[in-house]
Amino acid sequence: MKDGSKKQDEGAKPRGSTDRPVRADAQRNIDTLLQTAMAVFATSGVDAPVREIAEKAGVGVGTVYRHFPQRADLVAAVFRREIDACADAAPAFAAGHAPAEALARWMQRYAAFIGAKRGLAKALHSGDPAFDSLPGYFDQRLRPALRTLLEAGVAAGEIRADVDADDLLGAVASLCMSTHNAGPSRAERMVALLADGLRHGTKPSAGTPS
Repeated sequence: MKDGSKKQDEGAKPRGSTDRPVRADAQRNIDTLLQTAMAVFATSGVDAPVREIAEKAGVGVGTVYRHFPQRADLVAAVFRREIDACADAAPAFAAGHAPAEALARWMQRYAAFIGAKRGLAKALHSGDPAFDSLPGYFDQRLRPALRTLLEAGVAAGEIRADVDADDLLGAVASLCMSTHNAGPSRAERMVALLADGLRHGTKPSAGTPS
């Protein structure tokens, strides 16, 4: 993998890009390719043939390699896309739900992210420098998203004030890992119980519907 250190703030931008805007049709191809790759990786693992990914995405194999010359480039871009989708869900939930409910829904979304990450685990722990910047990107995107939801819940009196964002991220991840063999539905139930526990002992702020 060349230039692995350059990926810190590139998101899912294809390798070799400059600051020139990507054509809309090309961006759609990239988005479809990343979405398809995630689905294939989840079912067939990260060693799935590139041809399979290309065919399911409706693009040529050459298109895949033009945007992502190495498999590690594609895996890293997929992972960043999943991080972005999870982070972007936080303000969407906050806009449509009361603070505690928004937090609970985001915790379930994060649990789904953990499940998707499991399909990439083999590659992410391979030591390839393409993945070196991913932990930092995780911190940059997910921790602020969760802290915003927590702060809103505490301010509304719907979430207990002694909850730390890092602890909560770790707790959800641990629950997902411990229930892996029991299937996603059990993880959902355990995360829902954890979300309910965050409301224990709270009193809604004045003017907040009970």
